[in-house]
Amino acid sequence: MATQPPPAIVTDPNAAPDARGPKRGLRIYSRSSFFYWWPIWACGYIMALITWMGGTKVNELAPPGVELGHVKQVMIHPNPYLGVIFTVVMFLVFMITNVAVRGVWSVVVLLAVGFLAVLFAWLGLWDPILAVLPELAIYANLGFYVFLSTLMFIVWVFTVLVSDRLNYWLITPGQMTYEHVVGGGEKTYDTRGMVFEQLQEDLFRHWLLGFGSGDIRISTTGARKEELYVPNVLFVNAKVKKIQQLIAMKPDQHANPTA
Repeated sequence: MATQPPPAIVTDPNAAPDARGPKRGLRIYSRSSFFYWWPIWACGYIMALITWMGGTKVNELAPPGVELGHVKQVMIHPNPYLGVIFTVVMFLVFMITNVAVRGVWSVVVLLAVGFLAVLFAWLGLWDPILAVLPELAIYANLGFYVFLSTLMFIVWVFTVLVSDRLNYWLITPGQMTYEHVVGGGEKTYDTRGMVFEQLQEDLFRHWLLGFGSGDIRISTTGARKEELYVPNVLFVNAKVKKIQQLIAMKPDQHANPTA
């Protein structure tokens, strides 16, 4: 007796997608301020490379009474300005990420710095200022640069790839949802009449350190109006354009997934 082939499975193209499948749409991640700290570990690795290539080994400081043969050697670059540059980079990153200079104040700060530079030159103050620089010497060994930069790099990678992605906004045609990866909680908003405002007012944080990042302010409509604020969104220009395309679609239209 001949066996019959199994019946063919016919898929209805109009059938609703499986609710268990991944949700489609645009995910908006709000990055923490730690994302902007990348110049610190980057500068630290550069200083470590310069120290490794052109540094000299010196005896480390040891307590009195320790024999010279038991003293370890560390590698330090003879140029005292490597430590100065690294310290200045750390200071500027701390200031930029903790002190917001928005809008016209960014231009005011730049003009003020330029004005002071010209004023000091006109008053002849640069010569005594530069005369002090040879007395400013900051030496750091190779281990310091590598250890500090590696710690910050590990935390930075964990923050960017794991911590910041635990909560996100999912934009789909007709609705916007705030979702939590851990716990599974979510809050949904209707996108009809919703206004998305792109903010890139902080010249130093958004453009100098964030490569075109920005903040998004969302104004909802309906009986319970809310103003939502999503800070530190990477590539905010492209994200806002994609959001505008999605909210213009009908809810039954499907968008390609974008992470």
